[in-house]
Amino acid sequence: MNIMNIVIAPDSFKGSLSATLVADHIEKGIKAIDPSVDTIKFPMADGGEGTVETLIAAMGGKIYKSKVTGPLGESIEAFFGITAQQTAIIEMASASGLPLVPEQQRNPGLTTTYGTGQLIVQALDCGCRDFILGIGGSATNDGGMGMAKALGIQFKDKNGQPLPEGGIHLSELTEIDVSNLDPRIRESTFLIASDVDNPLVGKKGAAFIYGPQKGATSEQVIELDRGLQNFASVVKKCLDVDIAHIPGSGAAGGLGGGMIAFLSAQIKSGIQTVLEKSQLEQYIKKADLVITGEGKIDDQTGNGKTPLGIAQVAQKYQVPVIAIAGSIIPGYEIVHQNGISAVFSIINHPSSLEEAMKPQKCGYFIEKTIEEIIRVFQIKDFKKKMF
Repeated sequence: MNIMNIVIAPDSFKGSLSATLVADHIEKGIKAIDPSVDTIKFPMADGGEGTVETLIAAMGGKIYKSKVTGPLGESIEAFFGITAQQTAIIEMASASGLPLVPEQQRNPGLTTTYGTGQLIVQALDCGCRDFILGIGGSATNDGGMGMAKALGIQFKDKNGQPLPEGGIHLSELTEIDVSNLDPRIRESTFLIASDVDNPLVGKKGAAFIYGPQKGATSEQVIELDRGLQNFASVVKKCLDVDIAHIPGSGAAGGLGGGMIAFLSAQIKSGIQTVLEKSQLEQYIKKADLVITGEGKIDDQTGNGKTPLGIAQVAQKYQVPVIAIAGSIIPGYEIVHQNGISAVFSIINHPSSLEEAMKPQKCGYFIEKTIEEIIRVFQIKDFKKKMF
């Protein structure tokens, strides 16, 4: 095989390996077969897990740890990044994410985004005025009320009493008082990086689509959606901002809508934001092959997920893209229409999900799958015939 330039740009395999570790295992698989291949690793994210790490690695800077309020009101350790250009990178999941809530305690009617707001305050204290917030992986459905409270906004019921934490109380909201909003917010810009475009309310909104995976019963889903509808109505009355049907306003249990209303935030595809900030395109256009991947590839992969974002860039330069995944679900074939040349599952023998997701086992599966892929490229004239 002629010496190749391979760009390695995977997302994390959630619950198993970070994007950085996935990229490391892919590189090991390549080098095991042909050490002469030039590789460059770009661990990726689309607004969820790994966004801070990815953007700090790409843009330079430092990651800071911080004590904040977790989704259930407990004290937890979260983190945020500050780039060399003093842009704050915040991953809401580190403060308000679903993995922070034990499965038996999951209830999106009670969880709060307050800790995410605390991270914003701490970044403001560090002098940051430009923010990128990745809002994937939330445990919440509070419309960003908790986040806004941490920044000084007050939410009151019909008796003028402060609203308790949690989306279940949004149906009691009658007044929003922004007079004590941290004045530094008005000096700042906020960009939301999200991989979903759901509206705030309705059958495709935050509660109906994402509530069940956060622990909501079918009855709670209806109640949570009713609360978000009231929230949107009060936001429109008090702030003259209509967030009910803005694409992406339903992201992170309505945090997207809350950030638009309270922070004048702009919303953008998470993977497009990461691609732009990482300057990955300049490396893809020189590559012979791109290898990407994520834990699961299915018919939803085409909706703003990392592999498709990578493939869209590669298509511009006619660079082939191979994707690997822990599982491949029927309907995945749509990715072939969007620039991914081939998809491979890393699981090559019967295995339980628990066993396959063990980090050591997952890393082994990745390396062996990549070894076989690279062996194919060693077949004489394969590249000419295939691409």
